Amino acid sequence: MADLSIDFVGIKSPNPFWLASAPPTDKAYNVERAYEAGWGGVVWKTLGEDPAAVNVSSRYSALYDHNGDVSGFNNIELITDRSLEINLREITEVKKRWPDRALVVSLMMPCEEQVWKRILKLVEATGADGVELNFGCPHGMPERGMGAAVGQVPEYVEMVTRWCKQHSNMPVIVKLTPNITDVRLPARAAKSGGADAVSLINTINSITGIDLDAMSARPMVDGKSTHGGYCGPAVKPIALSMTSEIARDPETAGLPISGIGGIGNWKDAAEFIALGAGSVQVCTAAMIYGFNIVEEMKEGLSNWMDSKGYENINDFKGLAVPNTTDWKKLNMNYKVVATIDEGKCIGCGRCYQACEDTSHQAITVTSNDDGTNTFGIIDDNCVGCNLCEITCPVDDCITMDERSTGQPYMNWMEDVRNPHREEA
Repeated sequence: MADLSIDFVGIKSPNPFWLASAPPTDKAYNVERAYEAGWGGVVWKTLGEDPAAVNVSSRYSALYDHNGDVSGFNNIELITDRSLEINLREITEVKKRWPDRALVVSLMMPCEEQVWKRILKLVEATGADGVELNFGCPHGMPERGMGAAVGQVPEYVEMVTRWCKQHSNMPVIVKLTPNITDVRLPARAAKSGGADAVSLINTINSITGIDLDAMSARPMVDGKSTHGGYCGPAVKPIALSMTSEIARDPETAGLPISGIGGIGNWKDAAEFIALGAGSVQVCTAAMIYGFNIVEEMKEGLSNWMDSKGYENINDFKGLAVPNTTDWKKLNMNYKVVATIDEGKCIGCGRCYQACEDTSHQAITVTSNDDGTNTFGIIDDNCVGCNLCEITCPVDDCITMDERSTGQPYMNWMEDVRNPHREEA
C-alpha cells in the first residue's frame, strides 16, 4: 500500500489529513476522538487572550443543493470561549498521550509583540508541534484589530510572523484570508517574515440566505444577524485557485502549503496535493458526517496512489502546478468539438436547449417516427465550450474530442490581432 505519512515543515503525521482549527478541535475530548478515528493531526481551535471570547447563539447556517445536501456552511462563531489555562493543560495532556499525531495550535492575538511572545512561550511548553497564526477570521475579531484585519495588510502579516519566529522555536504556519484581492501579497509577506509554511483558505465573508418571514439573515441572534465565514464544498474552487497562485508564484515557490477549503473526500485532498499542498485540513465534512470519514479518505487516497504507481505523497505533490498558467499563455490553435454517443443518449434534449438558447447553436435535433429525438453536432458551429457536456445527465454520453487545426501553438501574446503584442 502507498505510504500516506508526511513530514510537513518538520511536523510528522501518519497521514496528510488534519482537522482544521474550528469547533471540532476545541477540546481534548473531540481531538482524542479524532485521533482514535484515524486523523493524522489537528490544528487546535484558536487560542486568544484571557478573558476568553464570548460566543453567541445561534451560530451556523447552511446552503443546500437540490438533493438537500450541504454545499456551503456559514458560521459566526469566534475563537475558543474556554480559558487559556484549560486549553493549554489539555493540549499538554493530549500531546503526551498521542505523540505520533500532529498537534498544531492556532493563535490570534493583538498586534503587540510582548503579547505574542508570552503566548508563544506558553504554547511551546505544552510540547505542541507548531503554531498556526490565524490571520483570516472574517467576523467578530477584525473589529478588534485581529483576524482578517491583520491578514489583509501584508505589512502586519510580515511583522507578526517575524515576531513569532524570533520568540519561538516551533514551526510557524501563517493562515491566510481569502477576503483579499490578491492572496499572493500576504503569502509573500509571510515568507519575508520567516514563515515555515502558509495554510489556506480561511473562511469567506458570506450571508447564506435571508429568512423572508423574519427579514433577517441566518443564523439569527435575537432577530439580528451578521456576515459569517463561508466554507464547505462550495468554496473548494476558490481555495484551489488561491493555492495554485501561491504555488506558482516565483516569489513564494517552494513555500510549504497546507490546503484548506471544501475538502470532503480523498479526491479533493489529492487535488490540493497536486497543486502543491503538503498537508490538507478538513472541517465542514467532519462536522456534517463525523470523524469516521477519515477512514474512507485514507483508503481512497491509498488505492488511487497504488493505481497510479505513487509510493508516497511527494510522488505527486505539485505535479499540476506546471500545467496551471495564465490565460494569455493558453494555445489559441487548440480545438475540441463535442461528440454525442447515440447509444447512451436518453433523448432528454438538455444539451440542445442549452446550446440553442445560450451558446452557439451547434446541436441539431431530428424527430423520429417513433416520437423520439436524435441529436447531432454541427462541427463548424461548435466552439468546444463544454456546455453540452456539463448539462448532459448521462456520464460520458457527450465527450469533447480533439480536432487538428493544422496550426502550431500560438498564444494571445503572439497573436497579430493583439494590439499589445509588441509590448509583451
